[in-house]
Amino acid sequence: MAMHQPEQQTPLPAPQLTAEQLAELREQERKQKMMTTSIIAGIIFILVLLGVAIFFLLQPATPTDKIRDVFIIVVALESLVIGVALIVLIVQLASLINLLQNEVRPILNATNETVNTLRGTVEFLGEEVIEPVMKLSGYLAGLTRMLELMGIKKK
Repeated sequence: MAMHQPEQQTPLPAPQLTAEQLAELREQERKQKMMTTSIIAGIIFILVLLGVAIFFLLQPATPTDKIRDVFIIVVALESLVIGVALIVLIVQLASLINLLQNEVRPILNATNETVNTLRGTVEFLGEEVIEPVMKLSGYLAGLTRMLELMGIKKK
């Protein structure tokens, strides 16, 4: 049983980048590094803040009931912000659905209609133009060959 070896593909040459494209790539890399650095700094800040909060909460004279009340208020405000974000998300989703139904679907329907028209045109040209030209070309080639064999026309 012979195994089929995959064909070796030659690597495509690397596309040559213009100076503007190189500058844009460097700018994107710089922004990505800046974003990564800021995310890591934010995580470290939150961890340090959490450590300090735990340290102060473990002190014997800490009024934990007041801190608990403050955290309850913060959680309530956070839930309000999340609710507003969900409402905005639902509105955006509704506008996306509206865009797809009222703008993209008609474009797709028009494209489908155009493709069907082109298909009909190609079939018509194939039957009414190309076939007769091919038959005529075949008849002329046969006539030319016959004349060559009879010696009337030189090769």
